Amino acid sequence: MPRVPSERLILLVLAAIQFTHIMDFMVMMPLAPQLMRELDLGAGQFSALVAAYSIAAGVVGLLGAPFIDRFDRRTLLLWVYAGFTVATLLCGLATNAHTLLLARAIGGAFGGISGSLCLAIVSDIVPPERRAAGIGIVMTAFAVAAAIGVPVGLQLAQLWGWRMPFLVVAAVGAAVWVLVYRVVPPVHGHVQAGADKGRAFRELMRDANAGRALLFMGVMVLGHFSIIPLLSPHLVGDLALPEQYLFLVYMIGGVLSVFTAPRVGRLADRLGRQRVFTFMVLIASLIILAIANAGPLPVWAILMLTGLFFVFASGRFVPAQAIMTLAVPSSRRGAFLSLSSCARDLASGVSSSLGGWIVVKQPNGHLLHFNWLGWIAVAAALLSILLARRVLVKDTGAVSPLTPPPKAA
Repeated sequence: MPRVPSERLILLVLAAIQFTHIMDFMVMMPLAPQLMRELDLGAGQFSALVAAYSIAAGVVGLLGAPFIDRFDRRTLLLWVYAGFTVATLLCGLATNAHTLLLARAIGGAFGGISGSLCLAIVSDIVPPERRAAGIGIVMTAFAVAAAIGVPVGLQLAQLWGWRMPFLVVAAVGAAVWVLVYRVVPPVHGHVQAGADKGRAFRELMRDANAGRALLFMGVMVLGHFSIIPLLSPHLVGDLALPEQYLFLVYMIGGVLSVFTAPRVGRLADRLGRQRVFTFMVLIASLIILAIANAGPLPVWAILMLTGLFFVFASGRFVPAQAIMTLAVPSSRRGAFLSLSSCARDLASGVSSSLGGWIVVKQPNGHLLHFNWLGWIAVAAALLSILLARRVLVKDTGAVSPLTPPPKAA
């Protein structure tokens, strides 16, 4: 009998997938000053590039949700991750803003599904009492992408142009695909013999608890991505951060998150997901208001504020995602997490577009009305606390990834 990979090794491979996915998405934000300058883009046009990725992911996630629980999760992950890797390569080969926009949309379409599949696999192999910790391990990919990936990407862009980070991510994605093929086992315990998946999806759509969870996810993302796309131009144009120090924002924030995200997960398992989520949101709201309303600051003060932003504003997604994975039974988890990804991506696309609608880039580089985005983010974040308390636990156990495939009745 072949040796079964350990749970931790599987989680680390899934974290590698999330690393490339998050790196591909995140690197656009600090590249904003360079892209806006070299492609002659306004705030609205750049926001459209960010929104295209998220909106495509949301639309495809919605279309794919009725079918995602009908297949072995590993097989489906291999297909969609291959599509994501090719799309990232196309971003690196784009010749203008229009081809880049198209490549970003294709990348979002495949990347969104791969992200929801990763979380579905985590939920299938990790029991509820340890799930927040398991999600914390996978979500350290965000921190590693910020601490290592984005600073390296920025340096590559400074040396060889904005296309190079995407080419490197595509190369890393190809290597990770091989790891997925070799390490991740078949995950088909969620497929019930003789089950009518169409009926199961219709029941999911009528599930009030699932609806509350999706609303919670959408509002929480609105509270985060209202300011994220234009944060780098705001730091450079309004807080007077020299552009060459942008990589420090992501490196310091990422390093802090590498250490704090798993600990936030363990705290959520021990003290309660709702309680830890509420604490993270309240602190994050204060930090967001400080950043959004600040004028020119010393470099050390900007790095301190943005470091705390990474720890609390990004860290709240660890207990939040644990809340989401427990909202439905395992048999509906893939479809639900696909819908969750859809809600997240559509909310991200809409909130990313807010910057283009509200903020005006002035000739001197200042972003007029950026502070409005901060107030919108805080209002949505506080509302997410109330919505989180209405999401009930419906999942009571994990599904072994090595369960034999069910036989038809």
